[in-house]
Amino acid sequence: MKICDLTQFYSPVSGGVKRYVHEKIAFIQTHSPQDEHVLIVPGAKTKKITADRSRVYLIHSPLLSRTSRYRALLNLRAVGEILERENPDIIESSDPYQIAWQSLAMGKTLGIPVVGFYHSHFAEAYVRGTAKLLGRKASESAIKAARSYVRELYNRFEATLVPTEPLAALLGEWGVTNIRSVKLGVNTDFFKPTPDDRAETRQALGVPLKKQLLLYVGRLSKDKNTDCLVRAFELLEKRRPGDFHLLVIGDGSDRNALKELQSTRPSISWIKYCTDSLELARYYRAADLFVHPGIQETFGLVALESQACGTPVVGVKGTYMDQVIFHDQEDWAEEATPEALAEAIERSVARLKLMSPGDVSDLPSRLYAWPTVFAQLFCIYRDVCARYRER
Repeated sequence: MKICDLTQFYSPVSGGVKRYVHEKIAFIQTHSPQDEHVLIVPGAKTKKITADRSRVYLIHSPLLSRTSRYRALLNLRAVGEILERENPDIIESSDPYQIAWQSLAMGKTLGIPVVGFYHSHFAEAYVRGTAKLLGRKASESAIKAARSYVRELYNRFEATLVPTEPLAALLGEWGVTNIRSVKLGVNTDFFKPTPDDRAETRQALGVPLKKQLLLYVGRLSKDKNTDCLVRAFELLEKRRPGDFHLLVIGDGSDRNALKELQSTRPSISWIKYCTDSLELARYYRAADLFVHPGIQETFGLVALESQACGTPVVGVKGTYMDQVIFHDQEDWAEEATPEALAEAIERSVARLKLMSPGDVSDLPSRLYAWPTVFAQLFCIYRDVCARYRER
């Protein structure tokens, strides 16, 4: 089986979707010798990268953001030519914009089944935040239009892949009828509670062992609610000066709040991007607590990685990320405010002595290892292809 992934959620510094497709390539190369993979993504220039049963096509595309380095893949003719030449058995689209529609059109032309992966809950993360500025009626109209768009687009796919059961249920309520639940995963070769390099990593960061090291990994943006994290840490510094240190790994449009606080607080470390999984795992292991302020996650891959490294997570109750938390969430914030998050961090830190790295990492490592996840996903691919051929 030849699988083709198309996405715009891909850049040299992007996170979850890029990791997902590259882990899929690695799985095919090491565990699935009968399969091939094709990846089509935007790039600074057009080129083709060939490896063992894998081809990555980068298509020259204009830059959307200098920070995230995302690009808009507008050359749909080039996408079509690659699909026609490669003629895959199944196409997977990972974003809800023009690439999704082009995938569907080419699938129909070439007689290839197309599935969509609902990676971004954009109807809530983006539309609601923008619409609120326009008032209640405009907000309701915008959300209704977004839900209608989701229903219209995703029902055209042979299947809509959704990473959590609650999100699948929500999309079902919106009228999406072709949902298949599929987990994302974690690379347990990298993200694990050993070796014990905590002291060495914290020394390199200049963080004493007696301090509680808080960690955030991800974009600095409104949809990630990172301003809430910064304000919560500011409150902690006022209440308990010298007790906490915050390490942020990521960059984005909301960086100014972090830069402003960092200029007056030496207890903040900021790494704009970490490309090395082994290095990232060291930061997870060095932290006492991973803090995730977001409320619009469709899965929460970084939360899963943190737990696989033995570091517990604190966040806001009632998100789709709850499904991948394998320890008690009693201390989590009841609402997405700086005050509630700061109090949740304090409660969680007080209970850290009751947790051991092994307790936190056991279930994520067993249930969400990428080979387990992709074995399930590839069964879905084969089922979709078989049903498509029967029709």
